[in-house]
Amino acid sequence: MKLHKLLNITLAAAVALSGCSKLDVDVESRYTPGNFPTNNASYAAAVGAVYAQLANSKSGDATYFMNGTGFSYGVDYWMLQELSTDEAIIPARDGNWDDGGKYRFLHLHTWTGNLPFVISSWQWGFGGINIANNAMNLAKGLPEGTTRNTAMAELKAMRSLFYFFMMDSFGNIPIVDTYPVSSLPETKPRKEVFNFIESSLKSALPDLPTKVDGSTYGRATKWMAFALLQKMYLNAEYYTGTPRYADAVAMADSILINAPYTLDGDYSSIFKPDNGPQIRETIFAIPYDANLIPGCHFTRFGLHPYLKAKFDLPDGFGPSVALSTIADFYAFFNLPNDVRNNTWLAGPQYNKDGSKNIVRTSTKTLDASSQGPDQPIDWWVTITPEMKLKPGGEGKLDVGNDILAQLKGVRSIKFYPDKNINTSTRFQNNDMPLFRLSDVLMMKAEAILRGAAPTAVKGELQTPDVLVSKIRSRAGTTPAAGITLDDMLVERAREFAWEGWRRNDLIRFGKFEGQWGFKQKDNDVFRRIFPIPEIELALNPKLTRNPGY
Repeated sequence: MKLHKLLNITLAAAVALSGCSKLDVDVESRYTPGNFPTNNASYAAAVGAVYAQLANSKSGDATYFMNGTGFSYGVDYWMLQELSTDEAIIPARDGNWDDGGKYRFLHLHTWTGNLPFVISSWQWGFGGINIANNAMNLAKGLPEGTTRNTAMAELKAMRSLFYFFMMDSFGNIPIVDTYPVSSLPETKPRKEVFNFIESSLKSALPDLPTKVDGSTYGRATKWMAFALLQKMYLNAEYYTGTPRYADAVAMADSILINAPYTLDGDYSSIFKPDNGPQIRETIFAIPYDANLIPGCHFTRFGLHPYLKAKFDLPDGFGPSVALSTIADFYAFFNLPNDVRNNTWLAGPQYNKDGSKNIVRTSTKTLDASSQGPDQPIDWWVTITPEMKLKPGGEGKLDVGNDILAQLKGVRSIKFYPDKNINTSTRFQNNDMPLFRLSDVLMMKAEAILRGAAPTAVKGELQTPDVLVSKIRSRAGTTPAAGITLDDMLVERAREFAWEGWRRNDLIRFGKFEGQWGFKQKDNDVFRRIFPIPEIELALNPKLTRNPGY
């Protein structure tokens, strides 16, 4: 268990509130205007529920929208964002992992409003919004002063984050800023939602904390609000029709000039199981703890049992081999000496001591299509980037489930395998960064390429080449020279793979309809937003179906 997670009072409070997975019990059952806490420590416990919703695996207090079971950012929402792109894929393996086609539909862009990931992500997001609204309603009962102002600002920022996720994913959505919800809310245009989020964040800025240490790690700060605004302004032309690239640069400079963040020298440390407030470039992260704050499942989904010893994983841990990426995406990791190349496993594998990873198996267990008698064989464990479907597997994207098939597809170890993984739940301790200094730099570079003027920070004129070269220098590879927008999309792939931003990036660059893996190029631009879940449309006639669905 990471010490910083026990020391962080907000996250400890989140765990306390989650209790026996009872985040579906509304916060008002614990706090009312008559007993709402009036000191900092107990206040942290009250607002902890909104952070627990961000990290945890229950849909929370969705009240109007639906009470039910949802999933964490680390599972369903992440899959919605990544499996719909070229960054990640879960093929069927001899029928395993087809699960009614829910992974396949994301890869092929054939989803509907009944897709489980669409439903659970909607419930998760609006559950977070309602939890924040409830806590804000209660916080109004605090005595006037700094504690009340900070409480309201922190909750506004967190509600804005959930609203950003929902606006980005679903486009036109309801605006709900009261608790309880007194009437069925109606769909609002995406531009109006954008303006609501922007206004909420700007009103929160004066009262958000600026301190950067263990006490604010994983909590909303002024810097988190600036980073979220920068992300919104970079995408504003797509969201609203109005470019805001100069505003994106201004938000970047608000962080680069005033905040104490620096690029960490060791790229891999940002994502290791012991990451935390000592990482000096993380602006906002979702903390996870294998035993107390569940939700991080990267090793469970992607690693093969033959690789457990290499990473000192316990014998009782059983990975499920499902999650991988495609060869075309892996091909972006081609810069010389780039440490980010080491975040993938491909080709012949070696043991921890450098020896070949040789396993004893049989010819038919290795390759189900082999002819002749089944004989013992010593095989060098090899991960193949190519993912050829088995004969007859086209309908379900089925690659087979012999050993060769299990090891089709490059595997990510960016969120490094955790030797202290919980063997029963398979959760690990790696925190999930949402906003990093490197993203602030990359977004600034892109905004300048899209038309904003370069600005100077601490005496340095920051052109796109200068900004991207900072990232490349940390990675140990060649500096940027004459970088273009097309180059920038590839740079973002290298730096932010599997961090949940690929769908957002592909849409902004007009590449979401492209061809990758088993998906053909298409013209379905309506799929840049997901459908409003059918179950929500049935519950609320004031919701408007998204175009094309």
